[in-house]
Order: sequence, then structure tokens, then C-alpha cells
Amino acid sequence: MTRVGLISDTHGLLRPQAVQALRGCDFIVHGGDIGNAGILDALRELAPLTVVRGNNDREAWAGGIAETELVAFGGVQLYAIHDLAQLGIDPQGAGVRVVVSGHSHKPKIEERGGVLYVNPGSAGPRRFTLPIAVAELLIDGDAVSARIVELAV
Repeated sequence: MTRVGLISDTHGLLRPQAVQALRGCDFIVHGGDIGNAGILDALRELAPLTVVRGNNDREAWAGGIAETELVAFGGVQLYAIHDLAQLGIDPQGAGVRVVVSGHSHKPKIEERGGVLYVNPGSAGPRRFTLPIAVAELLIDGDAVSARIVELAV
């Protein structure tokens, strides 16, 4: 079984609670709006990392970060993009099993047409009354499940 930690919208704040929730993951995916390169360095200390650039990641340090990434865990393809509204592929047609996004700060898990869409919410500064959260993806062969982990802050 592979445990993939999902985090997004840190906006320069990597909370100790988020680090604790991601500790022990086999892999981490950051869904954008990172805030600074130090966030990525800290996450890489926990596990291998894939990251996409968010709409607020405009400074020079983020110049080499792609807007989308495709990563495979065995036969399970995961596609990461910051803003789901910018999704320019047909995930099901492309053989993608999981789409990870951020942007809205609203944690959500939804399955449509055999594709699991996961937004871990925001792990950074609180926005309105939305929860502070990360998510966990468990991959066991072709079986995939996800859960939102709200952080006590």
C-alpha cells in the first residue's frame, strides 16, 4: 500500500500540524499556491514530492514549477493541477484515476466517471470559515481511497 499526502494552498505557511499529518507518507503532492521555496524544502525532507504552480506562485523561485504534473503509482495515474477550472484534459479518457487540485481552499472528495477528484483544502492561513486541512490518498494495487484530515489549529 502507498500512502500519498496531499497538501495545497500553504501560501507561505507550513503548519506543524500539517507536517505531522504528512509524516510517514510515501509521497507528497502539493496542489499549488505554495508561497515560498522553503515550504518545498521542508516537504522534501518528509517524502518525495511532486508540486504544481498556483496562481499566486509568481516569483522567480516558482519559475521552473509546471502548472500540471502527471505521476504514476504502479498502475494508478495521478494528475495534479492547481485550479480544477483550468483542467484541459479528459481524465477518464487519458487513463487518469485521481485528479488533485487546490485553489478553492474547500476540502472535497468526489468520484465522477471512475475518476477520484481530491481537493485537500488549504493548509495555510485560514480563509473565511473554511477548515485547515490536508488529505491522504491510499493506493493498494488498483484500489484508491481518500480522506480529508482536518488540522486542529
